[in-house]
Amino acid sequence: MTILLLSLFAAAQASAYTVTIGTGPKAAYLRVGDGSITGGNYNAGGTPAANTTVNLVSVTVPANVVGNTVDQAMTGTGRTTSDWDGFAFCNAGQVYIGAFFRLPTNPNQSATLRATAPTALTSAGGDTIPITQITWTSSGNGDAGAQPFPAGAFAGGTQTLATLLRNTWAESCHTFSYGNDAIVAAGTYNARVTYTLATP
Repeated sequence: MTILLLSLFAAAQASAYTVTIGTGPKAAYLRVGDGSITGGNYNAGGTPAANTTVNLVSVTVPANVVGNTVDQAMTGTGRTTSDWDGFAFCNAGQVYIGAFFRLPTNPNQSATLRATAPTALTSAGGDTIPITQITWTSSGNGDAGAQPFPAGAFAGGTQTLATLLRNTWAESCHTFSYGNDAIVAAGTYNARVTYTLATP
């Protein structure tokens, strides 16, 4: 049985890797998995660019362990280096999530990261697995403590994942797992999750 979860993106030691963004016009950036930046890394004057890649998170569950309630590690695709400075922030198989929201005025404003997911992964034969079986942890190489985009689980529908303070760059690495809590029919199960950074 193969579980596939498609994720669609729009685009130092610390308690989490968050840096202050300098002056400039109002802007927002979101990258989930792959992404594009032109002119070098952002801290050297690079500019984020649109990227239409749809990244994949997947696991193949061996028949002899289907439904044994032991979580199965999923493997993600996409670049693992930070667009801030090119640092290898995530490891192979993790999904990089990075964002910033720049707003020179209105100090009490913030942006909201949301994920919209169906209620279930579905096979070609019409069998389903609840999307709540997909969870993730959050980390980052060189980080310690709480992450700006914390661990969680998909709930179906639109859910808020994090709030991003104005004039900051934040990034985390998500490691996905499949709960494997039920015996389901063999097949390939798919779902697509869309991440959105909403700004005032």
